[in-house]
Amino acid sequence: MTSSALPGPDAPTTPGMDAAATVRVEQAGLDALAHALEDPAGLGGAFEQAVAMLLGISGRVVITGIGKSGHVARKIQSTLASTGTPSLYVHPAEASHGDLGMILPGDAILAFSNSGETTELGDIAAHALRTGQPLLAVTSKASSTLASTATLALTLPAMPEACPMGLAPTTSTLMQLAFGDALAVALLRQRGFTATEFGIFHPGGRLGARLRTVGELMHTGVAMPLTQPDAPMRDVIMEMTHKALGCVGIVGQNGALAGLITDGDLRRALDQDLTTTLAKDIMNPRPLTINPDALAAEALQVMNARKRPVTALFVLDRAGIPIGVVHLHDLIRAGVG
Repeated sequence: MTSSALPGPDAPTTPGMDAAATVRVEQAGLDALAHALEDPAGLGGAFEQAVAMLLGISGRVVITGIGKSGHVARKIQSTLASTGTPSLYVHPAEASHGDLGMILPGDAILAFSNSGETTELGDIAAHALRTGQPLLAVTSKASSTLASTATLALTLPAMPEACPMGLAPTTSTLMQLAFGDALAVALLRQRGFTATEFGIFHPGGRLGARLRTVGELMHTGVAMPLTQPDAPMRDVIMEMTHKALGCVGIVGQNGALAGLITDGDLRRALDQDLTTTLAKDIMNPRPLTINPDALAAEALQVMNARKRPVTALFVLDRAGIPIGVVHLHDLIRAGVG
């Protein structure tokens, strides 16, 4: 079917007109999908069932599809795997030549086919029937063979393709992709999947760096610049110079952090008699701190939160005792900044 938003293949257009019209047709498809997902008596209700079904399996989500739907299925499989839902992609043609063995007891099958008549999916559907494994079909044809065979049919709205001939999969694949993302996010939320867990699955690149924890980057042990409240300024300066982090933590008798002195605090104290000044006289008693499980990106945000950004944060345990120091340079070297 050809959309009225797109001129026919022989109508005079410009590339810009084609581009805008294509986006509008695909946008209409996404709008229709969103409305359908809000309908508890239709796709919305089926979506709720799908989420419950996939949360209840003991195995993985096996995703399949061929052609353009296959490319979409691969992307959705990748998104699921990286957001806490174990999954794998099985190519329908390869499944007929031995890869059905990849589908194990406890798995559920999620099959994508716009028409629902993709012959290559036949062997996977038959395998699901033989083994009693859940088969979820994502299609735009409720009366199709795949939908009627499935344990649960997830019928997407039948919308015009953006192709002026109504042939090339465009709107339909975009809707499949959006549906898959919606499913992944719903499962993510239901599992309580956290940013820290996300970081475990994404250790590489800038994203991985931002998802590293403060505990992975901090200086610990003897590398921490520490002194006592009654320490003379000479000792404070020596400790700050030796540890080279631009600050010194002041710890009380109980070992908890009582304050912080930065190189800026030292400069501001130069008008005092440093021979009689003690650490407690110039320390900041309420310094910014962070916990070791915080993400590196959060540490960077805390450093920049004040009008005068800070360059180092003491890392405290639950008792308020310093267990490390994270410096801005550590974040930059890790690729966070």
